[in-house]
Amino acid sequence: MLASASGDHTVRLWDSATGACQHILVGHEYGVVNAVSFSPDGKMLASGSDDKTLRLWDTETGFCLKLEGHTASITTLSFSPDGKMIASGSYDNSVRLWM
Repeated sequence: MLASASGDHTVRLWDSATGACQHILVGHEYGVVNAVSFSPDGKMLASGSDDKTLRLWDTETGFCLKLEGHTASITTLSFSPDGKMIASGSYDNSVRLWM
């Protein structure tokens, strides 16, 4: 599975073998989705956007959790190797760790 961030404030999940779009994840309120990152086990996907939110998506169901705290666009994301934390970087000159 591949994920793409988009200017239409969506995230798309793609089948890497066929190239077919499997899911369109809608939840960011506005702006460009700047970053996506899969958890090490592939069960979760994090996305960060110009709407200043980080969203956690269940890749099977599409269920979404919204995390707020940055005061500017989120530009980068990364899961820890054990999948228990996410680091997010923002134009607000901060890095946040989420558990």
